Amino acid sequence: MATNSAWKLDDHPKLPKGKTIALIVLDGWGESAPDEYNCIHTAPTPTMDSLKNGRPDTWTLIKAHGTAVGLPSEDDMGNSEVGHNALGAGRIFAQGAKLCDIALASGKIFDGEGFKYVSESFEKNTLHFVGLLSDGGVHSRLDQLQLLIKGSAERGAKRIRVHILTDGRDVLDGSSVGFVEILEADLAKLRENGVDAQIASGGGRMYVTLDRYENDWGVVKRGWDAQVLGEAPHKFKNAVEAVKTLRKEPGANDQYLPPFVIVDDAGKAVGPIVDGDAVVTFNFRADRMVMHAKALEYEDFDKFDRVRFPKIRYAGMLEYDGELKLPSRYLVSPPEIDRTSGEYLTHNGVSTFACSETVKFGHVTFFWNGNRSGYFNEKLEQYVEIPSDSGISFNVKPKMKALEIAEKARDAILSGKFDQVRVNLPNSDMVGHTGDIDATVVACEAADVAVKMILDAIEQVKGIYVVTADHGNAEDMVKRDKAGKPALDKEGKLQILTSHTLKPVPIAIGGPGLSEGVRFRKDLEIPGLANVAATVMNLHGFVAPADYEPTLIEVVE
Repeated sequence: MATNSAWKLDDHPKLPKGKTIALIVLDGWGESAPDEYNCIHTAPTPTMDSLKNGRPDTWTLIKAHGTAVGLPSEDDMGNSEVGHNALGAGRIFAQGAKLCDIALASGKIFDGEGFKYVSESFEKNTLHFVGLLSDGGVHSRLDQLQLLIKGSAERGAKRIRVHILTDGRDVLDGSSVGFVEILEADLAKLRENGVDAQIASGGGRMYVTLDRYENDWGVVKRGWDAQVLGEAPHKFKNAVEAVKTLRKEPGANDQYLPPFVIVDDAGKAVGPIVDGDAVVTFNFRADRMVMHAKALEYEDFDKFDRVRFPKIRYAGMLEYDGELKLPSRYLVSPPEIDRTSGEYLTHNGVSTFACSETVKFGHVTFFWNGNRSGYFNEKLEQYVEIPSDSGISFNVKPKMKALEIAEKARDAILSGKFDQVRVNLPNSDMVGHTGDIDATVVACEAADVAVKMILDAIEQVKGIYVVTADHGNAEDMVKRDKAGKPALDKEGKLQILTSHTLKPVPIAIGGPGLSEGVRFRKDLEIPGLANVAATVMNLHGFVAPADYEPTLIEVVE
């Protein structure tokens, strides 16, 4: 294939082309002090241990949170989306939360086309906000919602309804009550000033509305029924009472609260979405908004019976899928991630196989490729999605599809058809999010077994491996006090941590195809995920573009 001169990469002066590279991303696999709550330490992980305890110059730690992945501060946890953006793009782009912060702080969000569009409903109809009520900063932030509501009221919104999804995953379980109380106080002040503002419905994030990758449309339907039809199995006069009451049910937690609607004295839902209304989904992260956005926007829709399809003015906080142009209106423009490593390598003849199971398939494809769906070159690329288990929590089957992913990767490597075989192993993240420590140990072991299968295949073809992660999770499963000791709640119970962490992640290189003298550099002050792209380009025999973050490796004589 002829290479367009604008895309041509220079040959690396010391590293050869033609070696098969396995690029393995362990999702939610950080590095932390060993103790009983570090599931990676507790689990039998001989393969990952051997990488860590092998040559010291082929294993190191890199940063996967905060400014290293384009987030506003060092207190911002990394996540799989921004992590894979950085891994694939080789540069750091301002990400969702940061973009929204800038737009809100400057007030430009209210001057944009998206806000002007929804504001056309303010005079005679209702403005609805739908999203995750949390300060976790992974999918949404409460302070951003507060600013949106305040700014909308100041600009003429007379009737506002908020449809909340409780978190308990990126923040502590039980924190939902406090978030609802804060929001209710804000809405009460608006009512004092003549704005009819109320919470209209709610439910837990994993059970209502926020499914992803078309795993379970029933989750979206439960949200639709509550938000649009005003129908739910539970009805309450106010949201604080709703959350407190539903949390008392056996086994209840914030993530899985059943759907509820708020009703008036006559038992009528206070805020169903109807013709002429405006809807804003205020999550800035894309993955758990796409399915809901399809239901709100697509006239031709067959995933479930919507009963009615209101004619609304809908805008997302951001554009959630650049390829699908979904939603068609949004309040803040997304980062324009161009010239990703995948696109460069394809233009330079590098053939690629990418694989994961449903819950992380989008990460090794869409997010890796700069929020872009589809192939760069169908002749050189093959993407394989293995269906995830549905209808169960991931701790029920913590091995997930690690073995199947590894088998696909092994076969791709041994086929000789691909220069790069890229996978994501989701176990430590998805099971870690359940808070089940025993299951997370099993998950980490399963991921380690999968890594070994892939590395064995690399050994056979005399290739190279790069093993890394996108953010932390399973390495610390408890909340810590200021002294770093496990924190207890008021009843003396351990406070389980289900969120990501601020820990660094490992990266290891090796394999029989790794040239002699290749080692990790010591002169990079704080390397991060964005440095991986240039590193992989080097291992493919190319010099990375000049504006990429520096490579992690050097070649010494």
